[in-house]
Amino acid sequence: MRSLKKTSGWTSKLTRWYQKNHRRLPWRRTCDPYKIWVSEVMLQQTTVGTVIPYYERWLHRFPSLRHVARASLEDVLASWQGLGYYSRARNLHQAAGVIVREYDGRLPADRESLKKLPGFGPYTTGAVLSIAFGQRQPVVDANVRRVICRLLMLRGKTSALDQRIYSFLQEVMPARQPGIFNQALMELGALVCKPEGPACPACPIKSDCRACAEGIPEEFPPKTRKTTQRIEAVVGIIRRKNAIFLQRRPSTGLLAGLWELPGGKVRKGETPRKALARELKEELGVRVLAARPAATVRHAYTRFQVRLFAWECDVAPVPRQDANHRWVQRKKLDKYPMPAGTVKVLRRTPGFS
Repeated sequence: MRSLKKTSGWTSKLTRWYQKNHRRLPWRRTCDPYKIWVSEVMLQQTTVGTVIPYYERWLHRFPSLRHVARASLEDVLASWQGLGYYSRARNLHQAAGVIVREYDGRLPADRESLKKLPGFGPYTTGAVLSIAFGQRQPVVDANVRRVICRLLMLRGKTSALDQRIYSFLQEVMPARQPGIFNQALMELGALVCKPEGPACPACPIKSDCRACAEGIPEEFPPKTRKTTQRIEAVVGIIRRKNAIFLQRRPSTGLLAGLWELPGGKVRKGETPRKALARELKEELGVRVLAARPAATVRHAYTRFQVRLFAWECDVAPVPRQDANHRWVQRKKLDKYPMPAGTVKVLRRTPGFS
């Protein structure tokens, strides 16, 4: 590792390549720490092409950090709907409130203060400090991990690898424009040093890359086998004139605070129809008088896949409204942030698509 730290000039080659070849993305046209922060949060586990329109709509709705802090969580979640990983939006909202109260609405420019804010893990902290404030702070994401593992032919478990990569980058990161260096590493991983079929001939640091020299770049980083859990769930579509009944998920856990159709998991040995009756009895205290299959949709999350059975239901008694249960008119559905599975069902429901 030591021979690559200062002697080869690979860092200069990388940044020169970036200056000529980087994508012209909207968040790269600003020095505003707030806008850079928003982009980095959105880009976590979400593709650039998906993020761009959300980023632009977000800044139209929340042009400053203070606008986020003043908004309700429900409004913030509704603006985030479709991006997934809603904890990112909740953390953004919560952190914005702290920044307004404790830092006069300005993102702090030191690592210790940022790390105390909701949602500021090592990656987000390093990205904001290097890109927005020009500080020598490394970032390690999937693209950076792949580039450095191939450059140095590193093996090991992800957590240990990331620490080795972080330490290495601390030593090689240039004092001038460290944010450009970080973005160059990420851009190289996104455009050239791809997981499969890396374009090694086009790589500006191919002569320094050990995995390329050995002809085995795709062996790095070492692959981990992931198991995907499959879940079946059922929901009830309960109507009243031009309204549909929604309930809010708990304030913690997966999809916290989002609105959804009432229902739940299908137990082992249980039919979807029986699961529907049981879930609506448990959740709403109602009996299912009649149920008609309406749609079956699938949705994938990070660690599991859901097959969701939706049924049009007649129930008794009529469910009552409270803080976490609402009859929602069709024209007001966009005000209620919902999981992707619920959105898919409603798109296939006549009168609510």
